[in-house]
Amino acid sequence: MIVHRIRRASVSSMIKTMFVGLVVTGLSACGAVQHMMYKTTGDVMVNFASDHQVPFTLGTEDMGINCAMSEALTPMLMSFGRVRDEPHKLAVITYGSAGLCAEAMSWEEELRYMRAIKGQNANEAEDALIAQKRLNVVAAKRNYIAYQHLVAAYGEPGGECPDLDEELDEFIWMMGMVSGLQALNNEITSTSGLGVPKNIAAKVERAATCVDDDRWWGVPMALRATIWAMLPGAEPQGEDAMKRLKMAAKKGERAGVRLAHVFQALAYFGKGDTENVKQVIRDHVKAKKKKDANPDYKLLDELSTTLLMAMSDRMWTDAKGYRTPIGGLGTFWDDQKASAADTIDLDDIL
Repeated sequence: MIVHRIRRASVSSMIKTMFVGLVVTGLSACGAVQHMMYKTTGDVMVNFASDHQVPFTLGTEDMGINCAMSEALTPMLMSFGRVRDEPHKLAVITYGSAGLCAEAMSWEEELRYMRAIKGQNANEAEDALIAQKRLNVVAAKRNYIAYQHLVAAYGEPGGECPDLDEELDEFIWMMGMVSGLQALNNEITSTSGLGVPKNIAAKVERAATCVDDDRWWGVPMALRATIWAMLPGAEPQGEDAMKRLKMAAKKGERAGVRLAHVFQALAYFGKGDTENVKQVIRDHVKAKKKKDANPDYKLLDELSTTLLMAMSDRMWTDAKGYRTPIGGLGTFWDDQKASAADTIDLDDIL
C-alpha cells in the first residue's frame, strides 16, 4: 500500500515536472517567434523608410511637417535596433533633421532676445538668451548623434573614402558631414562643453572630396570652402574660398537645389560682410523665380530658403525690431527704393 502511494506520488511529480517543462518550452518558443516577428517588422519598416519614405519626404516642401515627422519617427525607427541591426544610415537623416528642428526654435529665441535688447527689457533678454542656449544644447546633441551614426555606418570621415555604392549612401554621407559641422556650431553657440570633437571641421573638409561636386549641386565644395573661409589658416595655397563658394552657388542655381547659397551667406556672415550676405539672399530669390526646385529634392531647396530667411530675419530685427516682412525676402530696410514689403499700415496692426 505504501509502495503504491509512493508510485502514485512519483507519477504525479513527473506529470507536474513535464507540465512545467512544456510551459517553459512553450514560452521560450513564443519568445523566439515574437522576436522573429519583431525583427521582420523592423526589417520591413527600415527598408520601407529607406526606399520610399526618405525619397517621398525629400520631394515635399513643408519644413514643419518634416520636423514633426523627424522628432516623432526617430524613436520608433531606432527602437528596431533592439531586434535587428541598428539602422545607422536612417539615423543620420532623422537625427540630423531633428537637430535642425531644435535649432529653428533657437532662432526664434534669438529674435526675442534682440527685440528685448532694443526694448531695454533686461529680464526678457536674459530669459530669451537662456532659452536659446538650451535649444542649442538639444540641437548639438541631436546633430552629434547623427554624426556618430555616420561614423558607425561608414567609418570615421577624413581618411580613406568609404564605399558609397548607391545614391542614398552619397546623400547620407554628405548630410552626416553637415550634421557634424552643425553639432560643433551648436555647441559653441550654447556655450556648453558637450564633448563635440573640435577636429570635425578638418575631417569634413577632407571627407567632402569623397562625393562628386557636380552631382550634388556644388555642396561638397561649398562645405570645404566655408571651412577655409571661417578657420584661420585652413585655406590651401592657391585657393580662394569666396570664389569657390560663388562657383558652388552657380551649380546649385542650375540644378535647382540652392543649398550652396546658405554656405556662401554663412561665410560672408562670419566675415562680418553683411552687404554680401544681403546680395546672396537677393540672388537666391531671383534664382528661385528663374528655375523651379529639383522635384526630387524640393525639401532641400526649401531648407535653403528657410535658412536664408532666418539670416534675413536677424538682420531685419537688428535694424528695425521686427523680422522680414511678408513677401519681403530679398528686400531690405535700407534699399534705395522703399519696397511695398517694408511699408506697414499701422491701422492693420491696430
